[in-house]
Amino acid sequence: MINVGGLAIGMAVALLIGLWIYDEVSFDRSVKNYYRIGQVWQFVSFTSVKSSYNVLPIPLAQELRNKYPEFKRVSLSQRQDGILSTDDKKFKETGNYVQPEFIDMMSLKMISGKGSLRDMNAVLISRSLAKNLFGSDNPLNNILKIDNKLTVRVSGVFEDFPNNSSFNDVHFFAAWDLYESNESRVRDSKNSWGDNSWQIYVQLKDGADFQKTSARIKDIAMKFPQPPVYKPEFFIHPMSKWHLYGDFQNGVNTGGLITYVWLFGAIGVFVLLLACINFMNLSTARSEKRAKEVGIRKAIGSLRAQLITQFLSESILIALIAFSLSLLLAEISLPFFNNVSDKKMVILWTNPYFWFIGIGFSLLTGVIAGSYPALYLSSFNAVKVLKGTFRAGRLASIPRKVLVVLQFTVSVILIIGTIVVFKQIQFAKDRPVGYDRGRLIEIQMNTEVANHFTTLRTSLLNTGAVYEFSESSCSMASQNGGTTDISWQGKNPDEHPLVAANSVTHEFGKTIGWTISGGRDFSREFGTDSASMILNEAAVKVMGFKKPMESSVVLHSRNYKIIGVTKDLVRESPFEPVKPTVYVLNYRDVRVINIKLAPQIATREALNKIGEVFNKINPSSPFSYSFVDDDFSKKFNTEQRTGTLAGFFAILAVFISCLGLFGLASFVAEQRTKEIGVRKVLGASVLNLWGLLSKEFVILVGISLVIAIPVARHYMQSWLMNYDYRTPISWWIFALSGAGAIFITLLTVSFQAIRAALANPVKSLRSE
Repeated sequence: MINVGGLAIGMAVALLIGLWIYDEVSFDRSVKNYYRIGQVWQFVSFTSVKSSYNVLPIPLAQELRNKYPEFKRVSLSQRQDGILSTDDKKFKETGNYVQPEFIDMMSLKMISGKGSLRDMNAVLISRSLAKNLFGSDNPLNNILKIDNKLTVRVSGVFEDFPNNSSFNDVHFFAAWDLYESNESRVRDSKNSWGDNSWQIYVQLKDGADFQKTSARIKDIAMKFPQPPVYKPEFFIHPMSKWHLYGDFQNGVNTGGLITYVWLFGAIGVFVLLLACINFMNLSTARSEKRAKEVGIRKAIGSLRAQLITQFLSESILIALIAFSLSLLLAEISLPFFNNVSDKKMVILWTNPYFWFIGIGFSLLTGVIAGSYPALYLSSFNAVKVLKGTFRAGRLASIPRKVLVVLQFTVSVILIIGTIVVFKQIQFAKDRPVGYDRGRLIEIQMNTEVANHFTTLRTSLLNTGAVYEFSESSCSMASQNGGTTDISWQGKNPDEHPLVAANSVTHEFGKTIGWTISGGRDFSREFGTDSASMILNEAAVKVMGFKKPMESSVVLHSRNYKIIGVTKDLVRESPFEPVKPTVYVLNYRDVRVINIKLAPQIATREALNKIGEVFNKINPSSPFSYSFVDDDFSKKFNTEQRTGTLAGFFAILAVFISCLGLFGLASFVAEQRTKEIGVRKVLGASVLNLWGLLSKEFVILVGISLVIAIPVARHYMQSWLMNYDYRTPISWWIFALSGAGAIFITLLTVSFQAIRAALANPVKSLRSE
């Protein structure tokens, strides 16, 4: 049971991780032109360090289309949530406004209708959205409204993108021309090279090279008579690298999620290795008890080749049984694994490569695990064995000891890694965010709501469910790009730092509960405050103000008097420094509603009352909101999943290692039965015998700790260097991991040791 069960668990872990890796490396491969598609990015230099962005100016698309023959297709794109409604149904979905080339580029799998957006009033919807809106009716040529203002006609239905696609959340495609005709900002930016707010996708012609084409388009903007001060360098990021190689540092692609692919790949290999070590250890330990069997077989004529075949066959059979059991374990645990990893994976039952790899690996495991006992046992001298003079050499146990050390080295490294990951997550969660996330909700604003600020605020406050209400230009869980069109007295003319500019309404600070560290908040008591500005502490530091309230800032050619300084608000990654940010009053440039729920009323009741107000003012849109603390928690998703999976695999690794220890302890106890009997007769206590049998295993685990701790520290220190805001690696992590490993070892070995120590010495010393 230990042999088969341990190996099956290891194989099941390797199988699950293999499925996860397959899902990651096959990301976006459902697109026919996968190897020819890319997205245009740019490196920009606001300081001496290059930053990377995938947002670009609109005119660049036409420039690429007209002057660079390497491009087969070019399309502008803007991903945006929209409320799609019929007469009686409405759903909030994510969509893309794109140019017609995009549909051909991404080779949508059309279920019905034509996959074309040549007509600016056409819309393509996904199968799932079509079912939600029209049920079993034919959706083609039906009229929809987007955000209750754009009237479109369903011209086609496409198959939903798979889960492992960059567009898996996109459920409708609408024409760029329609977007442009209804958005003044898009029309204003049509010829502007300074508004970097849009995405551009391209498809290269056959034979064109991504690197060479990137080099050709790199300096397009720098050839203008007045090039941008941030020195943009355009390049193409291939679709094959979108998912796994999405990180850039100072103009260099430094990887990304590929790190986790290698990490979990290594964990899978190591967990499987632990199971194979158990298999080999227990096979060799058990094989020495079969010396007499080998002697008798040799005496009656068995050849060495026959004995080798027998032992290898037994080993392969056990490995194949373990593989069959691992399939069952993987199928049972797959829902849990999918939930933790946010995947929708299935076992590839119909894939011949899956079976080839699985069965091939089982055969290889069986051969490797069975080779040592087969070769070792078949070499026994039959005469010595049958005379009873054969003894296993003193070095026979060394391979087993080495493998035990390796097992616990891997297990301890996984334990330390898991603790460090969760400590880093907690460290970031404990970081002061500068505002109060509790009972704070956000609502994305549409056109109808935007025109009713006073009515909406008054109605909400009158419900008694709202403590305060305000509006802002972006969410508390994100931060829109920024601007370099900002200056102040004493600014270095050669530096152009990127500063985030936020538009807010008067009660914004009171709603989110920010902390003013100097000066005052926006207030109606001081007039309109329309020419006033509040900086965060990061902005004060960048601008070098000693007395900020005596200074002013010019933003977009308008002069603002600084009236206050707020503590830094953590709005983007909690692992990175806060951007320099300025806040100004602007009731026209706001897109997000911020509501602080009243503390004296239950959350559900408060939301019902707020929903009634919104449905009365804007009946055409569903009442959709999000809690800021939930949005903030999502920022830890990658690290949280990594920690949870690493912890899960660490527990399994320790469990598999303990299975092996348990089996070896029983073997050692059985091997030393007579010795224990003699010691008991001579007066040894149970405690003495327990120490005797446990000491060897504790020493082996101690050696593994000496190896594991520096290795784990090195790799976890390297991992933490990816974060600007990171936890220190404390000494107690290693002490706790080491103590835990020794405790688990003693717990595992003690059962067999105490059982052997309590045995009746009369039975063990009785002559055979």
